[in-house]
Amino acid sequence: MKGGSSPEGGVKTEDAAWKADAKDPLSRPVQVAWTSARARYCGFVFDPNQLRTSYLSAEQRAGNSEAQMRKIEKAYDYTVQSVTDSIKSNSHYCTKDRTTAIRKDLKQYLSGNFTHRASPAD
Repeated sequence: MKGGSSPEGGVKTEDAAWKADAKDPLSRPVQVAWTSARARYCGFVFDPNQLRTSYLSAEQRAGNSEAQMRKIEKAYDYTVQSVTDSIKSNSHYCTKDRTTAIRKDLKQYLSGNFTHRASPAD
């Protein structure tokens, strides 16, 4: 992943999360983790640990190798932490437009559909 990415495979910026190449195997964990961190911060009622477990199980069922699963898990965890760190001091983060987009993405992921998205709640 390029532009705002980390050595862990996660991202630090919203722009990088949504401009991830759909062919990049780390784009999905980044997008799901980004949504999870944002939803948690904005007070959505869901279990972030269950979402993580469901997502990782889906990736495992998709046939990813153990090595790839480690990368996926690392990218997911790094992204959750970096997003949380980057938004935690912004008391105006959860705008109406942003929470509407988060709600749509979160609903998709909670349903078990982890398809790559071109942009938030497109």
